Amino acid sequence: MLQTLLMMILFAANLVHAAFNGQQEKRELSLDAAGVETIEIEAGAGSLDVTGIPGAGRILVVATIEVPDADADEAREIIEETLVLRLEKAGSRAALDGYFKDSRWSFRESPRVNLDVRVPAGLSLDIEDRSGPVDVRDVTGAIKLDDGSGSIRVAGNGGTLNIKDGSGSIEIERSGGDVTIDDGSGSIVIAGVEGSVTVTDGSGSIDVRDIAGDLVVMDDGSGSFDYSGVAGRVVAGN
Repeated sequence: MLQTLLMMILFAANLVHAAFNGQQEKRELSLDAAGVETIEIEAGAGSLDVTGIPGAGRILVVATIEVPDADADEAREIIEETLVLRLEKAGSRAALDGYFKDSRWSFRESPRVNLDVRVPAGLSLDIEDRSGPVDVRDVTGAIKLDDGSGSIRVAGNGGTLNIKDGSGSIEIERSGGDVTIDDGSGSIVIAGVEGSVTVTDGSGSIDVRDIAGDLVVMDDGSGSFDYSGVAGRVVAGN
């Protein structure tokens, strides 16, 4: 009983008041990346930042868990009962899950998990993100990103980049491979791609610059379309 009480006290001590009206806690996860070729990330509400680190031998995650409009006891209950946070490895694939699985807060601001992820630069990424901003930097493996809503920024990627996005702005800088984007709504800015670019867009402006390959816009929906510095063919159609 005493041990259980002590654990509860230590857990509550980890919950600190953030700048917003709620509770915040940080957790760290680490995994040996030997033999890992791809990391799958499933993220819920909250920001996701992924940075490739040349020569790194481990996958490191700092998760900032935020429960708005809750006191320490309520936050502890929500976290214990509904938080999914794990980092595991199976063969050549690693899996990171960071989200809340319950929907009982439908009439209040939902809790969120902000993920800061450091990976060996050469890993491939397979990301499923529900909502919140996504920022990926300096990853040289292939990137596949399925995003519900929120802004997306990818910079310094070395492989192919495939994005399927519901809504939110998209910004791509310095891509070393082909880029394919299927976007519902939101502005798209692409600059500095060593391969070709293919875009299907529902609505929002498209601005493309400095492409070594072809530029194909399958459906530009509504919004302006501007391009410059395209070395290959430019194909645009509705």
